[in-house]
Amino acid sequence: MKTTPGIGDILAETILLETGDITRFKGPGNYASYCRCVDSRRESNGKKKGENNRKNGNKYLAWAFIEAANFAIQHNDKANQFYQKKSKATNAIVARKALAHKLARACYWIMRKQQDFNEKLIFS
Repeated sequence: MKTTPGIGDILAETILLETGDITRFKGPGNYASYCRCVDSRRESNGKKKGENNRKNGNKYLAWAFIEAANFAIQHNDKANQFYQKKSKATNAIVARKALAHKLARACYWIMRKQQDFNEKLIFS
């Protein structure tokens, strides 16, 4: 887990302990949703039909991945390039949350397959 940019000792422990058994999630999208890294919206034909439980999920994982995104922006060139490109298209908060989403998906596969972080797969 510590091979992921932005994740050190404390964040790795927090993510592992708050996640629990990774096999309870069907896929990386479900895990990212549990980590509050995606929007909860209901739309049909481009029209808003309501809001889902936006507070559903684990607030500590949400915090951990935002912190990891902050550190990744500072210490990893590829993560910084992704953040800069995304922040030009949207605002800084959305760009940071998008990077946190990428890190959450990467951590899902790291925990699921027991392998190291591969920068080419996430920032291609």
